[in-house]
Amino acid sequence: MICPEKLQKGDHVGIIAPAGPIDNEKIQVAVPFFEKLGLQPILGKYIQQKNGYLAGTDQQRLEDLHDMFADPSIKAIICARGGYGTGRIAANLDYELIKQNPKIFWGYSDITYLHTAIRQKTDLVTFHGPMVVSDIARNEFDSLSASRFSQLFKSDTYTYTEEISPLHVISPGEAEGEIVGGNLSLLVSTLGTPYEIDTKDKILFIEDIGEEPYKVDGMLNHLRVAGKLEEVAGIVVGDFANATPTLDSSFTLQEVLDDYFHALGKPVLSGFKIGHCFPHVAVPFGVTAKLSSNKKTLKIEPGVR
Repeated sequence: MICPEKLQKGDHVGIIAPAGPIDNEKIQVAVPFFEKLGLQPILGKYIQQKNGYLAGTDQQRLEDLHDMFADPSIKAIICARGGYGTGRIAANLDYELIKQNPKIFWGYSDITYLHTAIRQKTDLVTFHGPMVVSDIARNEFDSLSASRFSQLFKSDTYTYTEEISPLHVISPGEAEGEIVGGNLSLLVSTLGTPYEIDTKDKILFIEDIGEEPYKVDGMLNHLRVAGKLEEVAGIVVGDFANATPTLDSSFTLQEVLDDYFHALGKPVLSGFKIGHCFPHVAVPFGVTAKLSSNKKTLKIEPGVR
């Protein structure tokens, strides 16, 4: 795997919207956050565009992403928000351009599709973390979420413990492997495509928002019958926001998770504050991680060099 170079004070960071359209005022609210980190945010040329439920045309969103990777003065690329649309541009990404110009790429939710495609096509380590409009610009954005941007400035190993949130052991065990994953619905949408998520011997991280238990059930079943759960080394379950069932008769989300993971024979822990939540603990994808049910920890190697 290729770890991008760490940031230095004064570096330029590009802000793009490769998925849904953004609120321009919220961008301006978030800019001071990066300035306080000692960084200079540079907005993508088409970031203010709107094309239905997309932030501009596919070509405009592609051009912004390509421009940021090609520009040697840009040291990191931070996505403004998720929503929908990254799967539409994955087939036309210039993966050779990205591989020849490795740099920090940061986002989550719909950005999961790009995390998966970029990592598997270029071996670049990317970062699952809070985004500009959907997180940093909100009043709820907290100090713990903000503090995880520090991982971009130094090569430190990080260990998630119950000091951050209570962790629940669904299946016991110890595992080590490359951590991959992201938004569950986006991971499922990669199946049968050239960007199909590779879970073999991996620590698979999953999270989602607004998905009722029966929908999570359907997505986990899709992964299972595709052989993706059988191949994992372990599973990290992040936050599943707004998962309250509306059906008159329903399993709880925990019952669904237990049904799929309890007898997996590999470590599965839930309760991680990673995803559509606050705090939102940012983590790199593509680096080695160690998951322990005995210690209730997730130890992750640094994502920058």
